Amino acid sequence: MDVPLWLALIVVGALGIKLIRPPWWLVAVLLLGGYLLADSLLAPGIDTAVK
Repeated sequence: MDVPLWLALIVVGALGIKLIRPPWWLVAVLLLGGYLLADSLLAPGIDTAVK
């Protein structure tokens, strides 16, 4: 069964928000920060560190 990545992320995010109940500003900061880091000059360095 192939599940698109965006759908899996939405489901995991919704469950995390429902179960853990973090503040909405924290969710927004993490999403925006991740988006900005993915397009930054640091992305190749982060990619090699994660792998």
